Amino acid sequence: MDKRFWAIIGVIIVLFAGILMINNKSKDKDSGSGSTVKATEHIRGKADSKVKLVEYGDFQCPYCGQYYPIVEQVVAKYQDKIAYQFRNLPLNQIHQNAYAAARAAEAADEQGKFWDMYNLLYQNQKDWSELKSVNATFNGYAQQLGLNVTQFKKDFASTKVNDRINADKEAFNKTGEQMSTPTFFLNGKKIEPTSADAFGKLIDAELKKNGQ
Repeated sequence: MDKRFWAIIGVIIVLFAGILMINNKSKDKDSGSGSTVKATEHIRGKADSKVKLVEYGDFQCPYCGQYYPIVEQVVAKYQDKIAYQFRNLPLNQIHQNAYAAARAAEAADEQGKFWDMYNLLYQNQKDWSELKSVNATFNGYAQQLGLNVTQFKKDFASTKVNDRINADKEAFNKTGEQMSTPTFFLNGKKIEPTSADAFGKLIDAELKKNGQ
């Protein structure tokens, strides 16, 4: 009786250990599935500058839309001195078309037209923000930019583009800041300027600090 009991216990232990090994291998595989996807590197200006301005933005966010012309002024003024980088932070819980807009920009990037789509999305924000379906509008923007629309549609719906946007969101999460848009970082430090002049003062100080 004792031998049979311990034999059954032994079989149970072996089976349990086997299940644990299979589960751990599965977890390892899943955890590494997205590890190769990196955050985007959309940069304008002096790419190798020691002064880097990063914006996490949402194309549907009205505040981002208000900041758009301000940022354009700043980039135009400092384009030979700083690197300006835009990363996606679509707040899709409150902006129903934000994620689709980010996909449109990233799909355009597949054909070398990220900044062109970026401009169209912000310049026409009021036209598409409240639409129930933005696909036709964004396809029209792609055609306006001279993109291969068939390829654009394919990239727009791709896992590759979605993963890239999610990598941007994950990069923001690592900053530890509260999720809101636009959020700006100047050389890794969060800043909250409200005008082109305010941006300029912060950037000038950082340039001086870095001997530029």
